[in-house]
Amino acid sequence: MQASVHRLVLYPLAAVRAGPIRTSLLSPVLRLCSPSSRSLFSDTGVWEKDYRVETRRQVEEWWHPRIKTQWQKHAEENATKKKFYVLSMFPYPSGRLHMGHVRVYTISDTIGHFQRMRGHQVLNPMGWDAFGLPAENAAIERGLDPEEWTKSNIRSMREQLDSLGLCFNWDREVTTCLPDYYRWTQYLFIKLFEAGLAYQKEAVVNWDPVDQTVLADEQVDENGRSWRSGAVVEQKMLRQWFIKTTNYAKPLLDALADLPEWYGVKAMQANWIGQCTGCYFDFKLMVNGEETGETLSAYCSSPETVFGAAYLAILPSHRLLRGSSSVRLVLEKAFQAGRDSLTEVTARNLFTGHEVPLVISHKEAFDDYLDTVIGIPDSSEEDLSVAKALNLNWTTVLGSDRDGTQTLINSNEFSGLSREKAFHLITQKAQEQKVGGHLTSSKLRDWLISRQRYWGTPIPIVHCGSCGPVSVPEEDLPVTLPKVPSLTGRGASPLEAAHDWVSCRCPRCKGPARRETDTMDTFVDSAWYYLRYTDPQNPHRPFDRHLADDWMPVDVYIGGKEHAVMHLYYARFFCHFCQDQDLVTHREPFRKLLVQGLIKGQTFRLAEGGQYLKREEVDLTGREPVALSGGRVDVTWEKMSKSKHNGLDPREVVEQYGIDTARLFILYAAPPDQDILWDVKTDAIPGVLRWQSRVWQLVTKLRGARQIGEAPNPSLLKKKELAESRKIWQNKNYAIQEVTSHLTEDFHFNTAISRLMGLTNSLSSASVRVAQHSVEFEEALASLVLMIAPMAPHLASELWAGLCRVENLLSPVLQCGGDVLQQSWPTVDPEYLEVPDFLELSVLINNKVCGKVTVSLQESTDPEKVEKLVLESPLGQELLRERSIKRVILSSRTALINFLVDQ
Repeated sequence: MQASVHRLVLYPLAAVRAGPIRTSLLSPVLRLCSPSSRSLFSDTGVWEKDYRVETRRQVEEWWHPRIKTQWQKHAEENATKKKFYVLSMFPYPSGRLHMGHVRVYTISDTIGHFQRMRGHQVLNPMGWDAFGLPAENAAIERGLDPEEWTKSNIRSMREQLDSLGLCFNWDREVTTCLPDYYRWTQYLFIKLFEAGLAYQKEAVVNWDPVDQTVLADEQVDENGRSWRSGAVVEQKMLRQWFIKTTNYAKPLLDALADLPEWYGVKAMQANWIGQCTGCYFDFKLMVNGEETGETLSAYCSSPETVFGAAYLAILPSHRLLRGSSSVRLVLEKAFQAGRDSLTEVTARNLFTGHEVPLVISHKEAFDDYLDTVIGIPDSSEEDLSVAKALNLNWTTVLGSDRDGTQTLINSNEFSGLSREKAFHLITQKAQEQKVGGHLTSSKLRDWLISRQRYWGTPIPIVHCGSCGPVSVPEEDLPVTLPKVPSLTGRGASPLEAAHDWVSCRCPRCKGPARRETDTMDTFVDSAWYYLRYTDPQNPHRPFDRHLADDWMPVDVYIGGKEHAVMHLYYARFFCHFCQDQDLVTHREPFRKLLVQGLIKGQTFRLAEGGQYLKREEVDLTGREPVALSGGRVDVTWEKMSKSKHNGLDPREVVEQYGIDTARLFILYAAPPDQDILWDVKTDAIPGVLRWQSRVWQLVTKLRGARQIGEAPNPSLLKKKELAESRKIWQNKNYAIQEVTSHLTEDFHFNTAISRLMGLTNSLSSASVRVAQHSVEFEEALASLVLMIAPMAPHLASELWAGLCRVENLLSPVLQCGGDVLQQSWPTVDPEYLEVPDFLELSVLINNKVCGKVTVSLQESTDPEKVEKLVLESPLGQELLRERSIKRVILSSRTALINFLVDQ
């Protein structure tokens, strides 16, 4: 065996300081050769007085793996603690993180650390929404297998997430394109099929000519363009699979009332669903008294009057007039443009048993959404007019009792009932008979899930000439995607080319059959992934009910507001359905929703032509920006995009500013639901950089004070110093109260950080003797570091290490051992809650005492609130109403506020 040879390579100092990724590759020998390259307290026991760039890099390099290890140990603990499930919407694996990813996962990571410090068993999982058109299109462009492309992107993005120090429960990772996941998507589809909620019909659909697939109505924007490709959508007649979400419209609408406010999303959901005051009834179509096999569902706005139907009306654009229906020719013969047309086709109501004629309406739309309605003259003047014009017969179904209240007549067993009571009983009975009756709105549509593409979950249905559509037996799942020779993105579904896969045997009669070649919309995969996270390795069922019930509902769900309608609606539907299938206890999947805004970059666009320019292609020195090539430039803020030249690589941000600075900026720049305008010249990034240095200086201050002369002794403090300590104690408790509230209730991390900055100011202004002898100073600083920890875990970990080894500690808080993220979240001292609610605040004008104002203790440390209270007080109205205020100073040490005004 050849002896190993160790070679010492000397790198330039610039390379050593290039960042945590590069320095981690250097040998221990090299690090020892350069004393300035390793001065971290946790490693050497030597405290750096200043928080320099090199110190920050060393801190993050040292603590990065240790924090992840701590999180993993926490995840493996006995689940005896109260659970907390924080979930961020999983990403599509594009291969590269963008700043929007960094924002959403920073928020979930912060909440996860915070709740763990509060004593919860925290679940913060991560996975991949891995099916879909982008991967298939990328594979077509590059001649690759979409599976290989997707898996490569997942590896890349997981490394990027790890480099940001994010603590996910990676042992629960799910990937929707893997058979062990989509097997259970197929299982749930079969459950829907067996319940009559998944069905196939010919329909006029939205066709994307670029992506060559069908789009749901929700995926077409108000300008008639595809949500993904931007192409003008075409109308096409195809046989498609639908999920009958309309059956759950009323429960989904009603359940919103029991949820907390969701940043306006509840209203968006309610508006999307609409008022559920009507329902559909099923009809069988007939020609010359013979059933054609066609079933039609028609909307009835007054279900209690259904026995008074005079006709069934369809639009001229209805599928019966456009498809291969057996009644199409009969209908076309009767169609006369410009007025309502009576046809030879009739329809038998499966609920009432009554047969009514089919009418082709002259309208282009019913209520802007419907294409099939029941005409009931007793409940609509318009229906009455149509029935009279066509000389139709109908039954009167509305009468009045002695009090003038409308009641039903000629309505079988419902006669004599009030309209309200009949409404409930008729819809209930129709549901029981499975012929309609589910309350829904006139604007809602069933969910179209068919996609004519390859890279998606195969629909587990076999088409048999004898048996019709038959579900694949559960024991034969998953129906895996076959390998296909090539993907072109054109024509029929690529699965049609997999002949050996398409041809099969019917599970029921064993005769020849064909597999369904449409795949599912990727929204189906993401409609239940939050349940799989609770039991991700289960090979026998989608999830164990006991485990799902233990973790569900999700306590905080975090994601973009663009998913407020479609994804949330589908996810809620699936959870309602799973409860009805006795798979889960909880009907609603998400307790709180936290929607985050966009991170926008500055864009430069030619005023004429609209071409996007790079910043270096624009002259910004004049009054108006102009292109170097000529032409006026419009400057705006838009969603970051490579094509707009305003994107930002998270790796560059971390390399320049560090992980914790990036996290703090994202949390501090704006409340989560508002957009962030990324501009490093604003106060946000310089502000959080200065604040980190100031907190570091506080630890330096305490360490230095405890090394001065006599041992710390609170009894040595004088009256003024005791008052100063008391004020620090109040500020500490106020900060704990406020920050805890923001991290549990409204998630205004920016305000929470402002409170911590206020506490930092209070501690920074403390005298050296207070730092030397005050237990209040020590405990306030400890609380400050603990509250910083969820937001800037690397910095806080090093600060805590520096605090815990301060000489002559007074407080037991710093003597309990363990790293900062292993500590308990600070709590408000009981005494603070018992102290008087108000205090007298001295009001100074240009440094001269002019009077006093009473303010609440909790508001006494908030400069904006105190200023407003003083200005609105009689004293303020008398002395300051007509004055021009230049500056207002609220003392952090004594109860006074000073207004500096023009003389």
